[in-house]
Amino acid sequence: MPDTTSPEPPDAARDGRLSYAVFQLARTHRGHAAAMLRALNLHPGQELLLMQLFDHDGQTQTELLERVGLDHSTVSKSLRRMQEAGLLTREPAAHDRRVMVVHLTDAGRALREPIADMWRTLEQISVRDLTPEQVETFTAWAHTIEKSVRDHSRQTPAE
Repeated sequence: MPDTTSPEPPDAARDGRLSYAVFQLARTHRGHAAAMLRALNLHPGQELLLMQLFDHDGQTQTELLERVGLDHSTVSKSLRRMQEAGLLTREPAAHDRRVMVVHLTDAGRALREPIADMWRTLEQISVRDLTPEQVETFTAWAHTIEKSVRDHSRQTPAE
């Protein structure tokens, strides 16, 4: 049974109960994940870049940008920090010196299991009070909501 002890949303969000619940969930989940990442000396978002490189080392910055769905400046800043921390290298591509190719270092590769462990732990914490069927249902609903918001964002011109 769902925990109903969560406070009611503010009056201004009264007609957006689901959206407010998604916001609260995302904020809480991200905050806990950020604390776990700090223990690995990582900033939020850096693990997403590393996981993409674990799956396919030697991607261009543009490929990483497209795969993680973050903006250009965030990816550039994260990659620079990660390079300074010795987790990866960036070098010009042989076919076009303007294109930067990103490779993991040994230190970056060494984070594969700690990051996988972090995600397993976060998952265990998140689903602790849910049945496997509830996890599947929630995951499907979350993907449906994400797609709906993403599709609407593509249709709505930037303000």
